[in-house]
Amino acid sequence: MQGMGSYMNGFLVAAGLIMAIGAQNAFVLVQGLRREHHLSAAVVCMTCDALLVTAGTFGLASLLQRHPLAMEITRWGGILFLVGYALLALRRALGSQSLVGMDPDRPRRSRQAVLMTTLAVTLLNPHVYLDTLVLIGSVGAQQDLPALFALGAASASVVWFFSLALGAARLAPWLQRPLTWRLIDIGVAAMMLRVAWSLVWPA
Repeated sequence: MQGMGSYMNGFLVAAGLIMAIGAQNAFVLVQGLRREHHLSAAVVCMTCDALLVTAGTFGLASLLQRHPLAMEITRWGGILFLVGYALLALRRALGSQSLVGMDPDRPRRSRQAVLMTTLAVTLLNPHVYLDTLVLIGSVGAQQDLPALFALGAASASVVWFFSLALGAARLAPWLQRPLTWRLIDIGVAAMMLRVAWSLVWPA
């Protein structure tokens, strides 16, 4: 029972943070809608989450808290990346790229390109480190069985990202209209800018 308690604590804490709308979730959702290596993108996200939660749970959280300069550098790198990604999404919404949406003749990005972008969206977003290393890791470090806590947190990531990728893919046949893709790109751009703004002026 003690082990199950640590596991469920990890699952619930991670689920509460991971399910918040963020850059990582938006990217996996769009990849799922396009059916463009969406499962590979989900696997990258959940693997990174599991590694970061494990590192945070077993001591990296306290290390980062003692070195604010490292977090500051990561924060501004993430801001630049998020703004750049938002501008690309706006360009797609205003140009012809958004019109091809689910067109089967549209050139597809390679798996490597999607994986590299997924890594950038994940690892250049300071919120990922704050959620996994600091917040989840700090809670996990206080558990009686931290290993099971980390396993529970990783399980929440697996459930969420697979659900996001597969659920979006099921909606794909209904999302072939050009207007839909314009709205998606505008929504992604707005979300990216909101996240970037929250990093510029953290609460």
